[in-house]
Parts: sequence; C-alpha cells; structure tokens
Amino acid sequence: MGEWEYESSRIVVERYSRKLLNALKCDVLIAGAGPAGMVAAYYLAQADLRVTMVERGLAPGGGAWGGGMGRNEVVVHEEARAVLDELGIAAEPESKGLFGLDSMYLGSSLCCRALQEGATILNLVAIEDVMMEDGRLTGLAVNLSGMDVAEQRTDPLVMSARAVIDGTGREAAVVRLVQAHGGKLETETGEVMGLGPMQARAAEQFVVEHTGLVFPGLYVAGTAAAAVHGGPRMGPIFGGAVLSGKKAAELVQKELKTKGRAR
Repeated sequence: MGEWEYESSRIVVERYSRKLLNALKCDVLIAGAGPAGMVAAYYLAQADLRVTMVERGLAPGGGAWGGGMGRNEVVVHEEARAVLDELGIAAEPESKGLFGLDSMYLGSSLCCRALQEGATILNLVAIEDVMMEDGRLTGLAVNLSGMDVAEQRTDPLVMSARAVIDGTGREAAVVRLVQAHGGKLETETGEVMGLGPMQARAAEQFVVEHTGLVFPGLYVAGTAAAAVHGGPRMGPIFGGAVLSGKKAAELVQKELKTKGRAR
C-alpha cells in the first residue's frame, strides 16, 4: 500500500474512533438530524452540553432536502425567520408573512452551525433499540444503517445520555420503541397517536405546542411531536420544526442545567 493510501486510512480510523468514543456517553442524544434536531443540537451545544446526533441516512437535513415534491425550496414564517436570523441563515420575503429559502442552504447551514458549536453528528447510524432503567430512558442501542441484524447477527453498540430527543419525523422511532417495551407515554391515549390529514397552519402551531417530554428522559421535536400527539401533517413549511428544535433545547437545558456536564 502506498504512503498516502495507508495514512489516509489511518487518519480516518483514528479520528472516527476518537469521535465515537467521545459520543458513547453524552448529555443529550438526538435521534434524527433533521431541521428540528439540528436546531436543538446548535442551542444545546452552545450551552456547553455534550451533544451527539445519530442519523441513519448519508446526509443530515431530513425532509428539508426534498423541499416540496422534490423541488428544493422551503418556506418559513416570521417567528421562525427570527431564529434563522440568529443563526445567520437568510430567508427572503414572499407573501402572507411567509419567507422562502433554498432547502440545501437551510440543511447545510443548520448542519454547519451545530458542528461549529461542538455537536457531534454520526451518519449512517440506525436506532435498533432503547435502554430503560427505573422507568426512564437512559440511551439508545445503535447499529450500522442498512445492517440486516437478524441475518448478520450483529449486536449494536450502546450510547448513553441524560436526555434523548426524538427528531425522527413521522416515524417517531425512539418513542415507538419505548412504547413497544411497555412505556406509557404522556399523550392523550398513552400511546403514539399518528398523524392526521394535512393542515399547514395548524400543524406549524401544533408541533411547537407539543414539543416536550413524553416519557422520563425522552423529548419529542419536529414532525415526531405531531406524530406522537396526533397532530396534522405538515407541508413544505419548516418554521415549526425550527421553533420546535429551539424549544426542545430550552426544555432539556432547563432539566439538565444544575446537573453538570457528562464525563
């Protein structure tokens, strides 16, 4: 093997190993690197909390990349635009209090802001199971995304955290695993209620209002909040996701602020 081939491989392995070891125990573990999750990661990392995001896809950004029907433009409203301004992400005024921006610009900018504040993002990592102790969620069992664990018999790694945010969209993957293990959720039915029909304006409000704790140690943000609490489906408007991410960060920070940083 040539010098550069060996050195580049060594650098990748060593750097990723350090990153993974540092991520195995954190303050906040965020499942899904969509807009809500990345906004939450930004604010939590800015507050000097150790934050790890796990994303099963190759690229972070969630539903933002696709815009509306694969057209890579998205919409936010005035309140959310103020948050984007705070993050240095510009949106252009359109009509009826709505603002437009390129979805690639939104997704990549949110990713960069979270990383710059010190958050860790691990892509191609899928959630396989949850850890629960004394009626509280304490972490996630993760594996390579696309891994057929039943066929390959490959055990997951475990990542522990003082708080977990489910930002996996309509799947609400972490919440559903907690429910499958007998956890009673803080919803009207005690279970995941599923999405209703699309109502864009109502959905934007619903997502923010229902962002919060659904099980000890577990918060929901973004579309996952609507899916868990039975809210309406959202359109290509990402203002609610942005505001939801900020609210989730504030709620988690409030819970953890007197407990110190994970070591």
